[in-house]
Amino acid sequence: MPTRPLTPELEDAIRIGYERRDRSDMGPTIAYFAELLERHPDHAVLTYELAGAYDTAGEESTARTLYERALDLGIEGDALRRCLCQYASTLRWLGELDASRDVLERARRTFPQSDAVRVFSALTSLEAGAADAAVGELLSVVTDHAEVTDLGRWAEGLRGLADWLATGRPEA
Repeated sequence: MPTRPLTPELEDAIRIGYERRDRSDMGPTIAYFAELLERHPDHAVLTYELAGAYDTAGEESTARTLYERALDLGIEGDALRRCLCQYASTLRWLGELDASRDVLERARRTFPQSDAVRVFSALTSLEAGAADAAVGELLSVVTDHAEVTDLGRWAEGLRGLADWLATGRPEA
């Protein structure tokens, strides 16, 4: 089922919600997005935004249910990418590492060039005790953008190190 479009009015409303957000007191933001969703029931993006507000408040179980609902409603495009990353992160926080990896694999297939997906994958790998894979993934992300860092001539060597770590430190 295709998602209902995000109108300019809804885009403005979401922007306002973020501008007013106080990460130390998410109650008003949750109420704001809940009321917005109530006015636009079953809107995939608004469901996702409400999930994110609960997630920021540390209410991962509620966020999980809402992320799943947004996915069921057919969230698409960049909002889908963000939803998959945040949902996988929530699953990681809930200790559901296999489920987190499954969500991130879906995200990787759908958004193969996404650095965000790669970073969240690294975090799940780290939590699962695969520190080498996590560091390898993060080094890959950084060296893919070496031109905007001061890595300079080390970038190629760090790419090699990233590959070596990602493949389990194989012997020379």
